[in-house]
Amino acid sequence: MTERITKAVIPAAGLGTRFLPATKAMPKEMLPVVDKPAIQYVVEEAVGAGLTDVLMITGRNKNALENHFDRVAELEYTLEQKGDTAKLQKVNESTELAQMHYVRQGDPKGLGHAVLRAEMHVGDEPFAVLLGDDIIDERDVLLTRMLAEQVARDATIVALLEVDPDSIHLYGAAEIEETDDPDVVRITGLVEKPAKEVAPSNYAVIGRYVIKPEVFEVLHRTEPGKGGEIQLTDALMEMAGDVEGTGGVYGVVFRGRRYDTGDKLDYIKAVIQLASDREDLGADLRPWLVEFAAGLERG
Repeated sequence: MTERITKAVIPAAGLGTRFLPATKAMPKEMLPVVDKPAIQYVVEEAVGAGLTDVLMITGRNKNALENHFDRVAELEYTLEQKGDTAKLQKVNESTELAQMHYVRQGDPKGLGHAVLRAEMHVGDEPFAVLLGDDIIDERDVLLTRMLAEQVARDATIVALLEVDPDSIHLYGAAEIEETDDPDVVRITGLVEKPAKEVAPSNYAVIGRYVIKPEVFEVLHRTEPGKGGEIQLTDALMEMAGDVEGTGGVYGVVFRGRRYDTGDKLDYIKAVIQLASDREDLGADLRPWLVEFAAGLERG
């Protein structure tokens, strides 16, 4: 087993149809959250946890993702000639973040299929999977804790969030057993987007995973599930039974700040929340928000 996990896989092949027409010609991952594309927050989180080797699973019309993390010599030269070092630094931040690699998913066969496309790059090592719709606040620890638990337990680790039972149908739901750590549970079952009445709990799987490489063998034999797609949830459910010495699956319960950019309303909320906390924007934005909200109440 590797001493330190260094590889992150970021599936980014989705069409982003919920944001049409904005995503007709631009990947949904490039939608700005304040002044950075959503995908950059995710890559920064991976790098902040020590994952410097990043593989992005892309699809057609996703060239903007590669361009964003590549050099733009003309822009750099123009900013340098102007002496605009602040903007030049912002441009270079994304270029120098990590070792970026790309592979196309090809057929849109689901998240499990996207993860399977990473097999040759990952090899026989545990690795992290970060979904681009979830932004975890950099002030709250999640991925670092998950990586530590993976090494300590030699198991697959997923991130869990307690949600309102009325919302559990939007997530994968975990059946759990408590451990001696209140923030870590053993997962004994997973159900993809269950109805509230049949959900095993209100612990929802959110878009962070640290997975043992045995998942690839499981995914190879996983049949298409809900929606006719190969579901990562189905493979993890099999691994939760500690099949073939996979070590089982554990959940780290996240109690921090998470921003959902996969839904239009939640995306708007995420922009407002993050902007409100910014040193350069918050002082002016917060009083305006209070005044704006008061105006709404007055009708």
